[in-house]
Amino acid sequence: MEQFSGRVWLLGDDIDTDIIIPTEYLALKTVEDMKPFAFSPLRPELAGQIKEGDIIVAGKNFGCGSSREQAPEVIKALGIRCVIAKSYARIFFRNSINNGLLLIENPDLYDAATEGENIEVTVGDHITCKGKDYPISTLPQNLLDIINAGGLVKAMRRRNGLD
Repeated sequence: MEQFSGRVWLLGDDIDTDIIIPTEYLALKTVEDMKPFAFSPLRPELAGQIKEGDIIVAGKNFGCGSSREQAPEVIKALGIRCVIAKSYARIFFRNSINNGLLLIENPDLYDAATEGENIEVTVGDHITCKGKDYPISTLPQNLLDIINAGGLVKAMRRRNGLD
């Protein structure tokens, strides 16, 4: 089982794709160009504070709003290792998998976690926060394969012997 730890950034309920990457920045040429503006309507300083391997912990309905694929792409480009939320908007969940971003659902962690603390994730088993384990479900192997490949396109290229 894969295991990693990371620093927590707490976000609330109903974080929509316009908060993740506002519409006016979608015209920028690359996701790298968009990164500094991630989460700017909510916390303008956040994108500049996130470090490689950090973890977002959020409330319910994370990723609601439009189906823009740039939302999970910019989260991944920031270096976020995974997002743990009470629940996700369905299309955001699938767009995230297709872009190789690990999402974990857990109904209790948000209320226990403190921003800035480190938590440990054992994929498909549990999250450890403040010495307490929070059980999590495993994703089906086909979705884990997509995430581990770095996204759907890369997984299909690997599967078809193109990479």
